[in-house]
Amino acid sequence: MLVMGIDPGIAITGYGLIQKEDQGAFTCIDYGSVTTPSGLDDGARLKILYEELTQLIQKYHPDSGAVEKLFFQKNVRTAISVGQARGVAMLTLEQAQCPISEYTPNEVKQTVCGYGNAGKSQIQRMVQTLLELQEIPKPDDAADALAVAICHIHHQAFDRFVSQSQIP
Repeated sequence: MLVMGIDPGIAITGYGLIQKEDQGAFTCIDYGSVTTPSGLDDGARLKILYEELTQLIQKYHPDSGAVEKLFFQKNVRTAISVGQARGVAMLTLEQAQCPISEYTPNEVKQTVCGYGNAGKSQIQRMVQTLLELQEIPKPDDAADALAVAICHIHHQAFDRFVSQSQIP
């Protein structure tokens, strides 16, 4: 199963692709970020995001996608632009007929680190450890996207376990 994790933002959107092997091991396939120039208007920036995510999806054909939810923002302008980037990410996955799941930052932290208030460095270190990477994934947005993908894999495994263990 190949999962694409996305940490949306209008300036930087992180992405990470993780293959879950049948034995349960994770393999990091690719990660990085889509950046958009700050001098462009929002429509042009969202178009760039759409086009680059579309290319990644066409290249890798993920089985499912996981997008970080917008949980809380003090800055309304930032919240709106992150919401717009989330919409583009979800539309792009939907157009590729890729099932989408969403997770709050606290759900991701709890799943990856075992602590819902884990700091950024803790998440980065756990992603590096779980994926057996030589170094911490950069930029931070890519590490966050990989964490979202890891969260999704764990949640899917748990959901399968629960559904199989229910008594008819």
